[in-house]
Amino acid sequence: MRQAVPVTQLRPGPHDVSRILGDLTASSGTDREFLAHAELHLPRLHELFVRLYGERSDGLERLASLVDLAHRSWAERPADLRALDRARDGEPDWFESESMLGGVCYVDRFAGGLSGIRDQIPYFRELGLTYLHLMPLFESPEGNSDGGYAVSSYRRVNPALGTMEELAALAADLRRAGISLVVDFIFNHTSNEHEWAQKAVAGEPGYEDFYLIFPDREMPDAYEQTTREIFPDDHSGSFVQLDDGRWIWATFYHFQWDLNYANPAVFEAMAGEMLFLANQGVEILRMDAVAFIWKRLGTTCESLPEAHLLLQAFNAVLRMAAPGLLFKSEAIVHPDEVVSYISPDECQISYNPLQMALTWEALATRDGRLLQQALERRHALPEGTAWVNYVRSHDDIGWTFADEDAAELGIDGYPHRRFLNDFYVGRADGTFARGVPFQENPRTGDARVTGTTASLAGIEAGDAGGEDRVILAHALALSTGGIPLLYLGDEVAQLNDYGYRDRPDEAGDSRWVHRPFRPVQGYADRMDAGTPAGRIFARLTRLIDVRRATPEFAGNELIAFDAHHDSVVGFLRPGAAGSSVLVLANVGDHAVHIAPLTLSGLVPDAVDLVEGVKVSLRPGRTLPAHGVAWLRVALR
Repeated sequence: MRQAVPVTQLRPGPHDVSRILGDLTASSGTDREFLAHAELHLPRLHELFVRLYGERSDGLERLASLVDLAHRSWAERPADLRALDRARDGEPDWFESESMLGGVCYVDRFAGGLSGIRDQIPYFRELGLTYLHLMPLFESPEGNSDGGYAVSSYRRVNPALGTMEELAALAADLRRAGISLVVDFIFNHTSNEHEWAQKAVAGEPGYEDFYLIFPDREMPDAYEQTTREIFPDDHSGSFVQLDDGRWIWATFYHFQWDLNYANPAVFEAMAGEMLFLANQGVEILRMDAVAFIWKRLGTTCESLPEAHLLLQAFNAVLRMAAPGLLFKSEAIVHPDEVVSYISPDECQISYNPLQMALTWEALATRDGRLLQQALERRHALPEGTAWVNYVRSHDDIGWTFADEDAAELGIDGYPHRRFLNDFYVGRADGTFARGVPFQENPRTGDARVTGTTASLAGIEAGDAGGEDRVILAHALALSTGGIPLLYLGDEVAQLNDYGYRDRPDEAGDSRWVHRPFRPVQGYADRMDAGTPAGRIFARLTRLIDVRRATPEFAGNELIAFDAHHDSVVGFLRPGAAGSSVLVLANVGDHAVHIAPLTLSGLVPDAVDLVEGVKVSLRPGRTLPAHGVAWLRVALR
């Protein structure tokens, strides 16, 4: 006999949508603007819920509850943020502008607290920032909290930094200054101190299925047949043991417990946290560890199809109640997987880890071919999206290039990664870098690299090319398209902070070497051309000013240009008026000459944008070691 379908189970088709919209329409308190959003986005959200939760008896109930949550959040959304939503709707490509410039910092290290960040707004405007990413600032465990990536509450700021009220006020101040606030949204896991985690371990009804907890090793052993270790120095495998003998999923540190998104109650709870932050004035959420958010036995539990469905569903919810907010993807995975998260209905912007890693690869090898290949093949994105291009971040550098790409150039991926690790931690002959290894695995030989830009580029070592390498790396991030992102302090040549080894909560994590405190002396020296800080600041801010005045740098379109030198990375950024900007960057240690024949497809009269002078391409173009040129040209 055929089993009856539970009345609350999701069904394909318009029936459920009509029922929920009917309830909204019948409610006297329904805002017409919200109803229009719901009519537009609810069908898509329903479709996604059917795919994710269609087999669950509580699927429709959770969907209806989620829409009610979005409605209540919209009702509470401040008027100025609703106005921002409408403005962003009228200019959906706002984040692709040539004037966009991002900065990132730790609140405590850069400014002491949120009030200190507020005091820095005049400097941020001087620098030209339009986007400020404040590193994890929510309540987290004392001691090691993975730099704040173990969240104990998404609604409370770490008391050492300030309050949620101060964060909302800061967001408003930044918005008035033309700067969008970006925060990390750690949604793969919470800390073991989070209220949900404590209730789950206690078996409180409604929370027992929020995390993946097993009574013995049977299921953990089965999962670990195909998952990989992320932090082997902390614990082996993907699970850690609770005090009562049970096992809980912890992909990263032992105190970071993975959420169970197969439970729609988890989705609804996390959507509520997103909506809360959106109403505090956060304009961009950095979606942390997106590749890990769905688990399935017999797979790597990374980049599964459901991870994309979850992101699309979160987007649909936000489009109803905070439509101006963007998602930024953080996926440090194979290049094909990185780009799979980028779309207007998933993550509208994304870190570009391949360009970052290959910029450093090119500087180490003095060979730009892998980077050139990546720009030719892996730079294009869907319309309405953009890269976030960066030289380095708070995290380690992993060599994320595709082995098959490297093989085409005669490069064997595994030994090449070993070479790069050795080079950047000072183990290779002739290295200019002063990096530190992170999570080095003696069993597999795997490791990643940590270090500030100045220390990795050679300034700490006193290498003559160090300052030029810093400028070259940033010139590429500023010119390839999307949003360039500066790690604040790098613009004044901050060096590694080896003092982390003496701080007990940091000593076991070498990434703290490149998370220094605000370089006070560096900022004091930024107008002194006799110091590295002054020279770097002057050259870098000149590039920023030129970028802001160069409409060809808007958007993401890029056309590769073959300079016929292995050490030269070249590309064209086409403009709307028929002109283009030719970018040439020499990663080698010796000057090279670009022959007239190579440039013969261009009108010989050009403008050197950085120098602000007219130049002729008839004799060709010479690039010094580690030199960069931005040339406005016209095609013949």
